[in-house]
Amino acid sequence: MKWFFSLLLGLALSLSFASSASSASAEEDSPDALIRRVTEDVLSIVRQDKDIQGGDARKAVELVDAKVLPYFNFQRMTALAMGKEWNKAGPEQKKRLAEEFKTLLVRTYSNALTGYKDQSARYKPTKLPDGDADVLVRTEILQPGGKPIQLDYSLGKTPEGWRVYDVIVAGVSLVTNYRDTFTQEVRANGVDGLIKMLSDKNRQLEAGKK
Repeated sequence: MKWFFSLLLGLALSLSFASSASSASAEEDSPDALIRRVTEDVLSIVRQDKDIQGGDARKAVELVDAKVLPYFNFQRMTALAMGKEWNKAGPEQKKRLAEEFKTLLVRTYSNALTGYKDQSARYKPTKLPDGDADVLVRTEILQPGGKPIQLDYSLGKTPEGWRVYDVIVAGVSLVTNYRDTFTQEVRANGVDGLIKMLSDKNRQLEAGKK
């Protein structure tokens, strides 16, 4: 729960740091401004939607699908999670793996947005060197009565713009946290075995919500 909760919390709680609508287009296209702009939509919806606040996981999933996931590079995330085993997969297998991994993350942690309890986010300065295709946006999640949680986003430049490909919580990568499990499954049952494992887990999670 900790991983994707922190991920969505960081996205959902940075409204107070969002750029104004009059910001220059260059700033709006920067990686930190992208995250801030996405969270403005997310948090405004969460604050107004009593169903999500009341624990409606289905509506939370719909919100994440519509407002958050378009800005994530799940192909790259899955490749990082698999490590060297990624090279064993064919094009169609890679597509299936990315889809199943995305579904797993969303279904497992779809209640993250319902856990909003007055936390806030603090952004650290982000500098993008000229020509750099990757950047790390550093933030902290501030919890009332608790210690701040370090939350960093790795973003890469794509033809569609900046996309998140990893989230680092307290120094530990979200995607590489899955690597041991994925590696063991591929070595034991092949790439198709990993696809089946993820698919079976997703069906179990879906059945548990009915």
